Order: sequence, then structure tokens, then C-alpha cells
Amino acid sequence: MEQNSNILVTGGTGSFGSKFIPLTLKKYNPSRLVVFSRDEMKQWDMQKAYEDDPRVRFFIGDVRDRERLMRALDGIDYVVHAAATKIVPTAEYNPFECVKTNVLGAMNVIDACLDKNVRRCVALSTDKASNPINLYGATKLASDKMFVSGNSYSGSSKCKFAVVRYGNVMGSRGSVIPFFLSKQKDGYLPITDKRMTRFMITLEQGVRLVWKAFEDMEGGEIYVKKIPSMKVVDIASAINPKLEHKVVGIRPGEKLHEQMIGSQDAAFTYEYGDHYKIFPAIHNWSKDKTKIKGGKKVSQDFVYASDSNLEWLSQEEFSIWLSNNQEHIGKY
Repeated sequence: MEQNSNILVTGGTGSFGSKFIPLTLKKYNPSRLVVFSRDEMKQWDMQKAYEDDPRVRFFIGDVRDRERLMRALDGIDYVVHAAATKIVPTAEYNPFECVKTNVLGAMNVIDACLDKNVRRCVALSTDKASNPINLYGATKLASDKMFVSGNSYSGSSKCKFAVVRYGNVMGSRGSVIPFFLSKQKDGYLPITDKRMTRFMITLEQGVRLVWKAFEDMEGGEIYVKKIPSMKVVDIASAINPKLEHKVVGIRPGEKLHEQMIGSQDAAFTYEYGDHYKIFPAIHNWSKDKTKIKGGKKVSQDFVYASDSNLEWLSQEEFSIWLSNNQEHIGKY
């Protein structure tokens, strides 16, 4: 992104937006940073923090509403698409609503970006989009495919689209860490399965991956950050070592281990210093040197999964993070 540009974040009052906004204001000094979301109460709360900053604007709207998006994107240079229905059990029990936001909403964002001549758009994805078994993951896989393909039917528009994919965002609303903290009062911590593992990423790392995508993208890439894994039982033990663990069983649509790159994507995946890039199979883009930019192709049977990950976050490292971020957990 360039300095003094115009930026819009869909779902901007969520966990990602709450971190992206202050960091981006400091790093890029945008002329205008628009928070686009449908929750007026969250916008009202966020406005209080930025009431003296004329760069931050607030726009009530829903990604399901294409016309509202068209209005919001007038004069916008860069879009971050963070709006989503993302709680796995919620999606399983409300599939129509999940599809409307995650699939049809993504289509609206793409169309609006093309029609309003936005320069670049980065969409947030999830490890659940790789080899999905739940509706949330399936809708995000569909969304990823659409954002990648958006580059091939842009016509006269110069808009470029890319995707960033990462795992469990540490401390974000609705995630495992605030869940365990809230359950301490019950006298035990509920564990779905003692073997369960998850990728762990901080909000700041997620923001920096989006910045990286904006700076590096040629269009069609899926960026995957290299991040550590952690066992869910170790997360629980670090939060409160005195409480027993009660196995309650895996929830509807929940995976035992998460995956960000499957073997099916290995033929189109390249490795870089701190991340991977998955290129689309269409148009031979995975062989385009202007997109690859010196990356090293991964092995044919490569899989990037939370249980076979080479990097792990220890209980001690997690405890240090927990101590330093206690006041923000569950508030983003």
C-alpha cells in the first residue's frame, strides 16, 4: 500500500479490524480509512477511540448488499475483505446465512471492486478452507476460488485480488483462549479431544501478512504464513494448570487437526522465508516467473498441517504471550 491512499475494511469492527486500523494508520498514514460493517453498536464503540482522527470513517453496510458496497467503495484504492460468518457450529446450524455472507458477499465485494476500479483487494481466509469438512471451510474455499479467479475476468479494470490464509488468531473473540478463560469458573476446562492441535498466530502477524500481500501480489496468490502449532490441552494447562480437563467430544464440523496447504495444492505451492504462496492451477499462473518471484517449489507430497508442523509453541512461550496480552483477550 502507498502512503496517503484510501483504504476500506469490510467487517472492520471485528478482531482483525481492531488491530489492522491502528497499525495501518501509523505505518501508512492513509488519507481515509473506512470501516465498513453492519453492527452499529460495534461501530459506535470504535468511533470513540477515533473521534479525533479525521482519517477514520465509518460506514454501516452489509457485504450482502452490492449497491451499498458500490457506494462505500467510491474513491477507494485498497480493500481488505475481513467480513465473514466464521463460528463453525453457527455455520453448521445456519447454513443459508453463512452462504449469503461468505459466498454471495464475496462475490459482491469482487464485483464492486472491479466496477469501482479499486487497485488491490486482499481477502482473509482460514486454515479451514484447506480440505474443508465443515460449511464454514467450504464457503471460505469457494470465496478463495472466486477472489483468485477475479483476476481473470477483470476486463478493463486494473484491480488485483489475492488471499491470505492463517490459523487460530490468538485472543480473538470467539476463539479458544477467551473461551477457556471464561470457563474457569466451572471448575474444569472442556477439551474436545486430547489429541487436537491448532495453528497459532497473533493479530499483529495477521495484519503484517496482509501488508505483505498488498506489497508483493501480482494477482491470484494465496499467502500462507509460517506459524507454530500448539496442542489444545497445552493451551488449557497454560491458562490454568490447577483445573482438570473434561473431554466433551468434537463439536459439529470440527477437525482434529487443521491444514493450511494440502497435497493437492503442493504442485502449485512455493516456499519463501516466512511464508508460502499457493498459485492457481488456471492459466498456468503457477509457472509465471513474475508471480513466483524466486520462490522454491515445495515437494510433491508436501502438506502443511498443525499436527505435522515443524514449529511448535511451548507452554512457557504461550504463558509469556498470555501475560503480556491479558487485557486485550476477547476484546478484539
